[in-house]
Amino acid sequence: MKLKKWSIFLALVLVMSLLLAACSGVEKDEGKKDEPDKTVEKEEEKDDEKEKDEGETAGTSEQVLNLNIKSEPPSLNPGSATDTTSGAVLYQTFEGLMRINQEGVIEEAMAESAEMSDDGMTYTFKIRDNAKWSNGDAVTAKDFEYAWKWVLDPANADTDYAYQLYMIKGAEDAKENGGSLDDVGITAEDDQTLVVQLAQPTAYFLELTAFYTYFPVNQKVTEGKAGWANDMSDDYVTNGPFLMSEWKHKDKVVLTKNPEYWDADTVKLETINMFMIEDENTAKQMYDAGELDWLGSPTDSIPLAAIPAYKKDGILNISPLAGVYYYAFNVEEEPFTNVNIRKAFALAINREGIVTNITQAEQQPAMALVPPSIFEENSKGYFNDNDVEKAKEYLAKGLEELGLDKLPTVKLSYNTSEAHGSIAQAVQDMWKENLGVEVELSNAEWAVYLDSMGAGDFQVGRMGWLADFNDSINFLEIFETIGGNNYTNWESAEYQSLLKQSRAEIDPEARDVLLRQAEAIFMEELPISPIYFYTNVWTNKEYVKDVEVSPLGQVQYKWGYIDGK
Repeated sequence: MKLKKWSIFLALVLVMSLLLAACSGVEKDEGKKDEPDKTVEKEEEKDDEKEKDEGETAGTSEQVLNLNIKSEPPSLNPGSATDTTSGAVLYQTFEGLMRINQEGVIEEAMAESAEMSDDGMTYTFKIRDNAKWSNGDAVTAKDFEYAWKWVLDPANADTDYAYQLYMIKGAEDAKENGGSLDDVGITAEDDQTLVVQLAQPTAYFLELTAFYTYFPVNQKVTEGKAGWANDMSDDYVTNGPFLMSEWKHKDKVVLTKNPEYWDADTVKLETINMFMIEDENTAKQMYDAGELDWLGSPTDSIPLAAIPAYKKDGILNISPLAGVYYYAFNVEEEPFTNVNIRKAFALAINREGIVTNITQAEQQPAMALVPPSIFEENSKGYFNDNDVEKAKEYLAKGLEELGLDKLPTVKLSYNTSEAHGSIAQAVQDMWKENLGVEVELSNAEWAVYLDSMGAGDFQVGRMGWLADFNDSINFLEIFETIGGNNYTNWESAEYQSLLKQSRAEIDPEARDVLLRQAEAIFMEELPISPIYFYTNVWTNKEYVKDVEVSPLGQVQYKWGYIDGK
């Protein structure tokens, strides 16, 4: 099949446009003509000076970055990880075929080139000759084929993100229906060549190959070793800019520069200490004392009481984040089996009060699932915030349908965090005042909490979702089938059909219509109560340079360095 290199450029342009949709708008000056020669010369001079300065500072400053990831990463196997804490480590220690750079643009990483066929159905990746694992082994196309098919193997049940591979030919059939892994469209033609056949054109496929579920693993080291990623050992072999040199469970992860990394010359940091400090006030004290260099998003949270002071001092950073904070209803647990009860609970929340008085970081009240950075009209959403009268109407209707005079005590669960606790207490008061419902609060440490949610051991549970890639389907497909990241136990055949149609639709406008129809069904059923759309909120020491927080809530330290600490 004839392949065109310029086709990949078109895909990159589309992905870039999707990424920019999540950023706050910055208007460019119009009506001015560029002076290319002078501009290029000046920019080159600035770049030369910057490289010189960075080289000098990297040579004189201790290149150690200290930060907090709050809790134990639930999984450091990229094939089974599903959470931001694990991702914060994996994005430093592993690398996929592609990587999102500091400017938010997708670029080659383990792949030195990527070509797409004319019909958008076949991708051919060439692995770099100098791509190495941290033990010195060559990274091969077979390592990618092995890792991806491991995720798709039905024998590996703890792979909640397997659906991220379902646009690949035969992938869903292999995972869900007993199809053969040999028929999946992932083929290592030789050590350097990986060919991927899709089931349908997917505009964001290249961006997905930068996501951790698509990371390779060293087949020679890990095959047949189920616990290879459970501890720091010789089996924990990685291919990213950093390698893990220490993992003290529930204490810290220590990363050090990977000398085998293909682009090691770019990496300035020598050590990253990732502490697991659950108490936000303790982390703040360490930051104020200079024991931490970074406080807040995306790996940590700033104590709510500290936000106004940091704002006043001009050291608080706030940026857009494509994500939604929500309460999941377990639709298999009464009274949330009833849609009118779910609607009553959702409408009886004062979101504006929460973001103004509790979170205080320019979050936006959410009355929809997909963030307005993707669906602009979702700034308004599907219902009115704090619509108490309507909530009471839904409550009365739901009680009648359930044959109840009043609701029994409801249990609201959340993972341990000052902010989560404060929001839960506020919602507890709102539901008591507006609906007359007694609410019991329950919290647990993150890994334990995830297990209880996955087991369905909850009535209402706090969750959040940050975009893995900047497309509405990434939010909608969470709830396509029960399990995985869908803790609500809600399913809809019509909803599933619309998402399936959207994946085969190549016209962007027609695809958007299908996805908006799916969201409308979801918001009518309300298996969740959205609370607010996230922002990134952090502060860092002035000497921390070139560490960027993305609109997807990801952070990469490959380009970071310490200047004058």
